[in-house]
Amino acid sequence: MGSIEGPAELSAGLDALDTAVALIAGVNFGTVAPADRLRALVRMEKAIRTQIASNHDVMAGLAKEDPAHIGGPAHKVIADWLRISCAEAARRLRDAEQLSPRLTLTGQELPPELPATAKVWRRGLLDGQHLRVIQTFFRGLPQATPVDAVADAERFLARQATKLRPDQLEKVARQCAVRINPDGKYSDADRERRRGFTWCGQRPDGMSVGKLVASPELRANIDAWLARFAAPGMCNPDDETACVTGEPDEDRARRDSRSHAQRQHDALNALVRGQLGDPKLGVHNGLPVTVIVSTTLQELTSGAGLAVTGGGTVVPMREVIRMASHAYHYLTVFDEHSGRPLYLGRTRRIASPDQRIVLYAKDRGCTHPGCDAPGYWCEVHHVDEWATGGRTDADQLTFACPPHHKLVEMGWKTRKLPNGRTEWIPPPRLDRGARTNDYHHPERLFDDGEDDEGP
Repeated sequence: MGSIEGPAELSAGLDALDTAVALIAGVNFGTVAPADRLRALVRMEKAIRTQIASNHDVMAGLAKEDPAHIGGPAHKVIADWLRISCAEAARRLRDAEQLSPRLTLTGQELPPELPATAKVWRRGLLDGQHLRVIQTFFRGLPQATPVDAVADAERFLARQATKLRPDQLEKVARQCAVRINPDGKYSDADRERRRGFTWCGQRPDGMSVGKLVASPELRANIDAWLARFAAPGMCNPDDETACVTGEPDEDRARRDSRSHAQRQHDALNALVRGQLGDPKLGVHNGLPVTVIVSTTLQELTSGAGLAVTGGGTVVPMREVIRMASHAYHYLTVFDEHSGRPLYLGRTRRIASPDQRIVLYAKDRGCTHPGCDAPGYWCEVHHVDEWATGGRTDADQLTFACPPHHKLVEMGWKTRKLPNGRTEWIPPPRLDRGARTNDYHHPERLFDDGEDDEGP
């Protein structure tokens, strides 16, 4: 079958696909014999997998484009157009990178990173779970594993994946890993490349689960800290006169009803909290390295409701008040701004720390449609470009993450709507309808009477 060339043929092929899908969806499978239904299920599953492989090829091509030509970082653009999470889009792009041909700096084409797997993947013989098993296997191999052994293992697992379920393949992969590295030897470099810390999404109760893969050095350092500060009676948030220095007396230690895990949590919190606001840490985006919390005067005075940090974390108001009581460096609320230099006009180009604080409260994060970057990682953007006469006034500034900020130089425009929100106007070819960002303000979606998309 020849390849499709041009948008007209592509459109015709997609129309034919839609027709075939609609035809299958209209079949009354209740009148089909069970054995024939199973065979039909196998063919439909293969078709789905083949389409997924084609999708990966398209994504791999998009990842090579200049972000300005597609409207931002590839994983965020794909997430918005497909209405999937940014994490899922990034995962698919990583899959596509491993399963697509590679190019050297001189333009020479190399086979995919997983060539045998890529071959059966494109034939629709593998499920995503098969791919996860194979990827996990290769991540667990020592870097010093001979190239020939790696290639042989990849061909073997790809062949087995066409015959086995993912759970069966996982057992085979474990046995294969033992055969390659029977002594379980790993170098310092092997351990270091596995280190990392990531947050999972914040739960409805406000708590968060983190995944830490610690190097031996980090674990040794944390163990030493916890031995001292996670002892009974130390760093207890339930104790009004919590002991954070010195030694807790016997009565305080006896009254400490926290579990071992809770004491370790509180000790780590004390470690980080004690560093924030220290002038020795310098500044981050013009402000002290500290927690920036935005809230309303009403919620603060009532002690109820939720506040949002510059990192996008939702914090109950009672926690905010308790945090503010520990040290001077927590900024809780700014209600009256008239005495602060928020309107600078053309006197300076760089936004002041005061103006950035206003943006933490107003925007919370990048204002580009769908972007999830919190305020801590954003730059301040002039809605009307400084070079063309824009003013450095609080109501003419907005947050934009670095990749989206660059789009302003590539055909994108911004403007303020009457409701104070920032509208991003894309080039016509990239217009998908969304022009403002509600990601950091989900409460807006419950207000059906407010038009935030502009004319």
